[in-house]
Amino acid sequence: MRHTIKLPKLGDMTEGVVVIEWLVAEGDAVAEGDALLRAETDKVEADVPAPIAGVVTERLVAEQDEVANGEPIAVITSG
Repeated sequence: MRHTIKLPKLGDMTEGVVVIEWLVAEGDAVAEGDALLRAETDKVEADVPAPIAGVVTERLVAEQDEVANGEPIAVITSG
């Protein structure tokens, strides 16, 4: 099953982030909680975890992209 993963809110005052680097490639298997990418808010850098286990089938944003909370960032296929 395909799941579209959305950027979670990473801080109380943060409306979005800048993608610093992807930590997984398309085709990589991830476990729930594994870091997908590293993002920078206005105050800190934070890893964005996978909410489910599966295979990263598509990365929907690129490094250096500005991404708003709730915006799709990846597709993970599970099962």
